[in-house]
Amino acid sequence: MDCSPPGYSVHGISQAKILERKQMRKKSIHHCQSTDKDVIKETHTENLLTNLSNAYASDLLPSKEGEDLTRCFLLRVVNILLHYIEKTFDVKSKILDFHHPHQLLEGLDGFDLELSDHPESLEQLLVDCTDTLKYGVKTGHPRYFNQLSSGLDVIGLAGEWLTATTNTNMFTYEVAPVFTVMEAVLLKKMCEIIGWREAEAEGIFSPGGSISNLYGILVARYKQYPEIKTKGMTVLPHIVLFVSEQGHYSIKKAAATLGIGTDNVIEVKCDERGKMIPAELEKNILQAKRKGQTPFCVVATAGSTVFGAFDPLHDIADICEIHKLWMHVDAAWGGGLLLSRNHSYKLSGIERADSVTWNPHKLMGVPLQCSSILTREKGLLGACNQMQAEYLFQPDKVYNSNFDTGDKTIQCGRHVDVFKLWLMWKAKGTYGFEVQIDRYMELAKYLYKVLKKKDNFKLVFDAEPEFTNVCFWYFPPRLKHIPKSFERDQELQKIAPKIKAQMIVEGTVMLSYQPCGDKVNFFRMVFSNPATRQTDVDYLIDEIQRLGKDL
Repeated sequence: MDCSPPGYSVHGISQAKILERKQMRKKSIHHCQSTDKDVIKETHTENLLTNLSNAYASDLLPSKEGEDLTRCFLLRVVNILLHYIEKTFDVKSKILDFHHPHQLLEGLDGFDLELSDHPESLEQLLVDCTDTLKYGVKTGHPRYFNQLSSGLDVIGLAGEWLTATTNTNMFTYEVAPVFTVMEAVLLKKMCEIIGWREAEAEGIFSPGGSISNLYGILVARYKQYPEIKTKGMTVLPHIVLFVSEQGHYSIKKAAATLGIGTDNVIEVKCDERGKMIPAELEKNILQAKRKGQTPFCVVATAGSTVFGAFDPLHDIADICEIHKLWMHVDAAWGGGLLLSRNHSYKLSGIERADSVTWNPHKLMGVPLQCSSILTREKGLLGACNQMQAEYLFQPDKVYNSNFDTGDKTIQCGRHVDVFKLWLMWKAKGTYGFEVQIDRYMELAKYLYKVLKKKDNFKLVFDAEPEFTNVCFWYFPPRLKHIPKSFERDQELQKIAPKIKAQMIVEGTVMLSYQPCGDKVNFFRMVFSNPATRQTDVDYLIDEIQRLGKDL
């Protein structure tokens, strides 16, 4: 029985309008059709000028006779995306067309973020897609250096498209048969690269490095105190964990989330290059024990966010073994370096870790998101997290239910992050990743050597970079010859933010900055973008000088 008001459809559109839409839809489809059906599948840009202003989402598949209109619409979407990709790799294009948040909220040239009660046409949706890309940041641009995850890998993009098309869930083999097995293959490969034997190790892909680090601490606590799963925090002594003062903030966030508390994350002093000092770790552990606290975990960093530092993993592993502590290595940023025969020695000792975070969406260039938590002891993830929901994880399935991975995770629903990485590994091979990563290291060395020769730039560390991070200050002419003092540092503190602001407004380059300890704001250059060339590095230096010379 139709309960909608007379003259109205369920969408709140008049019946007359529906008839009009049907007629227009037939016309729209006619524009997309050809006497040769094969031509439709290979339609080029000039054939995609379909009038979709009177067609709506309800006209697409699975609507009856929606196949041709769906094809037309999706081809138009692909055309928009291809145009965006071409612009992304064009160094002459802007990285972004910057607008302030209030301008986006108020609306820009017909781009309205407000949501309507009534459906909008497919044509308008295409305009919205175009505008969304227009006002966003081109993270694949050769001169986008802002984050550790940058670049646009076309194979990875194709993998993401396929993943979105399948729209499946990673919790059981039943609904993701290929992807769950694929994940097992990839995790085995990554564990072998770390140096763990297959029978001992396992892992899972998670929504990001922060969650992978949380898993590491969660499993470390469960290993020491398995009763916490059922009894809760009341069964625990006053537990503490340790991380370098240059470690990622996600460690404190995990401690807050898990009820450990940020005050019980003890930061260990680092040397001048940002590496944890083992003697300081030992001292902190002994101090904690004297206070009646119970150490249970040490988080080492392999590739710190700001300085790109690698903690001395063997020394830390020795201390963990003496005190019987879980060793987690946050290699979210630096894990990809394991694929380079020239540079993997910087992670020597990672094979002694109990758990490792490794983000392929950083140095390896896999599209966001793609992060893994890997554990040396098989079965801990499941024991720690499983709840054996009977509607998902039945023991009497027709297949080997060991491939039902959902009970290893905190999540229920889990995105398929594995396929794009698998496809990229197929496309590049391990050696292809190695070539890509080695080139980043060469670019970092090149920038270091250029800056060292310029008297208006000063490197935060005088020695050659250990990773792709290069940290430096720019001195405008008025500050260049002033001796170091509190007053000079106060002025220097303002320089990087002002240059960065102008870069964003002009859309030429994106580069991050930050203070650190007693060091006032400095630029942090990181290389993880496969489109970047030496000419882009030269451009960056020239741009900083152009924008900063009169400050």
